[in-house]
Amino acid sequence: MARKIGMWLYQNGGGDVIQKKIIKKLKEREIETVPNINLRDAIAKNGHILHGKTKVDKLDLFFSYNAGEQTQYQMFLYQALDRQIPIINSYDSFALTEDKFQTSFMLRNHGIATPDYQLCHRDDPDQLKKIIKKWDKMVYKPTDGWGGIGLTKIESEATLDTLLPFLNQMDLRFFYVEKFLNYDNTDYRVDIVDGEFVGCYGRRANGSDWRTNVTSGGSVFMREPDDAVIEIAKKAARVCGTDIAGVDIIYDLDKEEYVVLEVNGIPAFATPEQEKMGLNFNKKKIDLIVDLIDRKTKN
Repeated sequence: MARKIGMWLYQNGGGDVIQKKIIKKLKEREIETVPNINLRDAIAKNGHILHGKTKVDKLDLFFSYNAGEQTQYQMFLYQALDRQIPIINSYDSFALTEDKFQTSFMLRNHGIATPDYQLCHRDDPDQLKKIIKKWDKMVYKPTDGWGGIGLTKIESEATLDTLLPFLNQMDLRFFYVEKFLNYDNTDYRVDIVDGEFVGCYGRRANGSDWRTNVTSGGSVFMREPDDAVIEIAKKAARVCGTDIAGVDIIYDLDKEEYVVLEVNGIPAFATPEQEKMGLNFNKKKIDLIVDLIDRKTKN
């Protein structure tokens, strides 16, 4: 086979089955796949990035799709590899979407609504107190967190005073906060691949919690997006430069507008359980990814 790619795709939640389907469809196009290339197990020496006997930098493309097992070492090699071969997603777009502030900053500068936000230096806690008085409620977000991990709702100055010593112990250089929006505790997760709409589902916060992330207790439900939601998601993915994106959108009840909360560079496929409830976008997503790999390796 003339073309060969590397792949690192998560294996839980049905990911192992998805991987087999992608590899099969690529083989039909005479594209060979070297699976399970975890850069954690790679070494770099003498101008090459080696994973076992595979020179990863000599492949035609690397498809990295595993959100839960990223390390700084992997990211360092990811960046170096991106300078040699095509990667889905590119290092720049992945790094952008991993950073909440950089994503919001980019989206706002391209006319896409996001929650009001501020980035504050850790030595200026008074600025945070001014913000809570202005906004009434806000959310502290680790700039590089995912799955709702580390999100903290701040509803008063007293809550802020309790939180600040904890944040200082973490030796954070800055604090990123967003205004807490009035919404119905549900969101849209819109999947985009290569600029095309793939599918959408809703997520609902559990009980008194406000976080819709499934890893934080949220639940998935069937939800049809209107044209406005789809177009916002497409634009957000394009602005962030992502080949693949899952765009989280909520409806601000006060401003009566859709707002992008996050752009995820590694949105999960529907799990077997979710497929049983009617989420049937996996086939379309796989086909679009295979088309994307085919086109990028031809170039």
